Amino acid sequence: MIRVPLQDIVDRIREKTGLSEYEIMQKVDDKQKQLSGLISKDGAAHIIANELGIKLIEHGARLKIKSIYPDMRSVETVGRVMNIFEPREFVRQDNTPGKVASMTIGDETGQIRVVGWGSNADRMHSIKADDIVQIISGYVRENRGFKEIHLNDNARIVINPEGETVGEVKQREKAVRKKVNLLAEGEENIEILGTVIQVFDIKFFEVCPDCGKRLRQDTDGWYCGVHRKVLPAYSCVLNLVFDDGTGNIRVVFFRNQVERLLAKNSEQVLAYRQNPDGFEEVKSALLGEMFRIVGKTKRNDFFDRVEFTAQLVFAANVADAAESSDAAEGVASGEEPAPSQPAAIEQRPTPEKIEFSDASEIPSAKTPESKDAEHWSLDNQPQSI
Repeated sequence: MIRVPLQDIVDRIREKTGLSEYEIMQKVDDKQKQLSGLISKDGAAHIIANELGIKLIEHGARLKIKSIYPDMRSVETVGRVMNIFEPREFVRQDNTPGKVASMTIGDETGQIRVVGWGSNADRMHSIKADDIVQIISGYVRENRGFKEIHLNDNARIVINPEGETVGEVKQREKAVRKKVNLLAEGEENIEILGTVIQVFDIKFFEVCPDCGKRLRQDTDGWYCGVHRKVLPAYSCVLNLVFDDGTGNIRVVFFRNQVERLLAKNSEQVLAYRQNPDGFEEVKSALLGEMFRIVGKTKRNDFFDRVEFTAQLVFAANVADAAESSDAAEGVASGEEPAPSQPAAIEQRPTPEKIEFSDASEIPSAKTPESKDAEHWSLDNQPQSI
């Protein structure tokens, strides 16, 4: 199922009907009550849009970047190259070589990362900043809360296609710092600052070494929905409880952010899979530590609570805490809190900061939005882990 964010649904309804955001959210709340609370705000907004005859997804058309969503297939778009990174080679667990490269493109509606594999990674070597590129037959995945267009051997990149132009590229918005007690479900690009008060065991799960998708186990081995039988690579998830003085919230970290949180590389983190007792010392060291975390909120329907998914994490200090206090006073007085500095979303990690020692580090690794990881709380881990 293609997931359209709540705010995008609201914006689409407002654009097509002229209703205010308040009126739309009132309809969403009424729909939730009508269905006895058995549906999320996102689901209720989908129903409202359908009842109003508003199409949220444009199938078979060239898309603006804002209208590209995870799980889309055969995507075509045109954008201006903002950044381009050199291809990276890696070795899979079966000792076969692989290659991946990425670039950031943008248009008048937003920016998105494009990840090329194999021949498309080589193709990116001839692209430079400010080129206009046409992406054909890409598929979209979500990585750490960011949308990415992935290009396999069936996809194409056309460099500077004749007659194509791109206007001024929309810049990314800065993350907004909020207090935990003010968080609501469905918020994105939010920064929280606080202290770790509880750490759970790190959990590892099997992923495809080629595409990073979660694997399923059969009687004769591990299978990927795309690449069939494979030797598994491993990714990980870590939950902790975060407190900022106004309340606490469970925060979920996936592989890249686990490494940033622990200040360890992939090999050091994966070592805890074979030596889980060694992680006890790490858990103790994290208690009382202060961090700034940028991410988004999502309701865990299984436990009926709002949780925070980390997309970026930074060590924090007393000066950051003072800034957080000032921001909270602004919220209390009705002012919009100033974005934190540095702007975390604008410092999005690039491939240079990701070591592809094995393909489980690839930028396509699954995120909490994936079907298999929808309820990634430690209270209900899948039995295969």
